[in-house]
Amino acid sequence: MRSTRQLSVTLPNDMAKMVRNKVASGEYATESEVIRDGLRALEARDRAVEHWLREAVVPAYDALKADPSRAISSAAVRKTLAKAHRKAGKRRR
Repeated sequence: MRSTRQLSVTLPNDMAKMVRNKVASGEYATESEVIRDGLRALEARDRAVEHWLREAVVPAYDALKADPSRAISSAAVRKTLAKAHRKAGKRRR
């Protein structure tokens, strides 16, 4: 039984050029390797998002639901972000 399956994939010209360039540079041996590596990166990103949701977002949501007094208003968030933005701008100068 085969462990691979052939697919036909249509890519925008810029992505197809990127795949060809990766092979031409010697970074990958075949176009299929480029696509497989991209899919592995996508899979890793999906796992990272799932982990973040389970480990950070869900507990924060549960804590807020259990104690709504922990919530802060959107106005307070904007004020805090604006202050941090101004502070960061001063450091860059």
